[in-house]
Amino acid sequence: MRLYTYFRSSAAYRVRIALNLKGLDYDAVPVHLVKEGGQQKKPEYLALNPQGLVPALEVDGQVLTQSLAIMEYLDETHPNPPLLPADPLGRARVRAIAQAIACDIHPINNLRVLQYLGGRLGVDQDGKDAWYRHWIQTGLAAVEDMLSGEGAFCHGDQPGLADCCLVPQVFNARRFKCDLSVLPKITAITQRCEALDAFTRAAPENQPDYE
Repeated sequence: MRLYTYFRSSAAYRVRIALNLKGLDYDAVPVHLVKEGGQQKKPEYLALNPQGLVPALEVDGQVLTQSLAIMEYLDETHPNPPLLPADPLGRARVRAIAQAIACDIHPINNLRVLQYLGGRLGVDQDGKDAWYRHWIQTGLAAVEDMLSGEGAFCHGDQPGLADCCLVPQVFNARRFKCDLSVLPKITAITQRCEALDAFTRAAPENQPDYE
């Protein structure tokens, strides 16, 4: 498998964690989202992913896009250890937490959104930072309330799909100096995750394109 990734991309970070949890080997192909005007905008990459986003996962000559879809593919093709619980209600709950992060918090803080704010709309850096912090703090406060506090991770006693999404979002929250002291369940879960090898190896600072 070949993963097109960027060290600081939350979506790529999620998939790296999932691949590591599954114990799957892959070749990392860095796609720099800033250099050269954004390598994700080059025709050769757009031929792989027409959205011009990372990650993309190449498997047996096929290219998969969208981090949640990729992680569910990995779960279906490599079921152990599972990223989703066995019962339908549990799966729905985990998907809801994961999507609250990946679909509601992350997209409006995506690099291309911040670039549009600063370029087309003329928002200065302080304004962009305030925008970023507002949506992370609002979103994570809701996720905190979605967590039961039972079990070591987002759902039960082993990390899964929701944890793969949570840790990268907390990484971003730290970068932008969000107040995590008001999120005790999220903080505790993140600390447990970051103590695991699968999460450590997926961290931005441990990627070949880290800078």
